[in-house]
Amino acid sequence: MINEPRFIRPEQCCLYIVDPQERLMSHIHGAETVVKNITLMIHLARTLDIPIMANTQYKKGIGPIVPELATLLEDVPCPDKTEFNGFANPAVRQEFASLSSLIDTVLLCGVESHICIYQTAVGGLQAGYNIRVVADGISARTPENDGCGKQRLSEVGAVLAPAEMIIYELLQRAGTDEFKSMLPYLK
Repeated sequence: MINEPRFIRPEQCCLYIVDPQERLMSHIHGAETVVKNITLMIHLARTLDIPIMANTQYKKGIGPIVPELATLLEDVPCPDKTEFNGFANPAVRQEFASLSSLIDTVLLCGVESHICIYQTAVGGLQAGYNIRVVADGISARTPENDGCGKQRLSEVGAVLAPAEMIIYELLQRAGTDEFKSMLPYLK
């Protein structure tokens, strides 16, 4: 069977957060929802020991990561890039090269859907990763560009799913310590 469905497991995942920067996020359609869902994904990654990476796009011009996320990402590698495809950046590639060989899936979130998220997803696919895009953890300056970006992501082979769907897929069941740790963030 082609593209046989499979559940993702925490030990095979890395969370990659792309460019949620102050000057950019102030213009993003639904920015509050995007930040909320990136926050959920960070809490999930910490709960399940999933490696986290982030980056900024030309920080000198676009500014730092929004404060709500910056405090959660203080200990996370965060190379600055000028490339729209994060995987085209040598420092990002070096961070990915340092990950466990078990990691074959990138959980991707950030902005903008039709530019850096799309190009980074293609770069990740070309590098051999499965790409799971947090559909409600990405957006663009306009709803139209966000929609076109999400459509194109799906066409090239990225799997789009909302944060809750990914979270519950990785948790697998209720009653565990991990589920109990995540429950306050999911309410």
